[in-house]
Amino acid sequence: MAAGGRGGKGNARFATSTNQAPRRTEPGQPGEEIELSLSLKLIADVGLVGYPNVGKSTLISRISSAKPKIADYPFTTLAPHLGVVQVDDFRTFVVADIPGLIEGAHEGHGLGDQFLKHVERTKVLVHMIDVSAEARDPVSDYKAIVKELALFNKDLLERKQLVVASKTDVISDSRKLSRLKAMCTRRKLPFLGISAVTGQGIKELIGALDRMLRDFES
Repeated sequence: MAAGGRGGKGNARFATSTNQAPRRTEPGQPGEEIELSLSLKLIADVGLVGYPNVGKSTLISRISSAKPKIADYPFTTLAPHLGVVQVDDFRTFVVADIPGLIEGAHEGHGLGDQFLKHVERTKVLVHMIDVSAEARDPVSDYKAIVKELALFNKDLLERKQLVVASKTDVISDSRKLSRLKAMCTRRKLPFLGISAVTGQGIKELIGALDRMLRDFES
């Protein structure tokens, strides 16, 4: 902490019962100066991570009152969005929509590590994997994001994780969904398939996240 300068008393400090408005003051001496670089990290219960355009913004707009920008081009989310999810009359939890990550994000590629730092302040990580994209392999996408998280902070892999296959309503190759589910089974990772557009699996997702968060209360 920076120490304050000595002196600097105002006239009120010299007031007495007979001299209630003294004209006396005391000059102050300069205190210490410190330059600080502060890093703001959002605090949320759940962090949504994944490549750009995998459906994170659509999901958070579906399960909360948050209204992030949604479009069909990469990096539409330029800042993390927070949404409060209402589980029932007495329970809520906060979800953070982390802007899309790509390979090399830990080195600042894409939107870079400026957003990875927000993941450090979450309890549960939800890996959003787009299983509808013909040009992408969902298993490879999952492994790439896990690698970026580990290279940024290996402790992130100790967080509770849930793998979510998104956009299942427009899937063109069901084998992609099967391969992703099989990988999760081998790694003993909880897995759900959802469609934020149709609402498929949304109730189950909220319930699963609530149960995972309850473990922190016991």
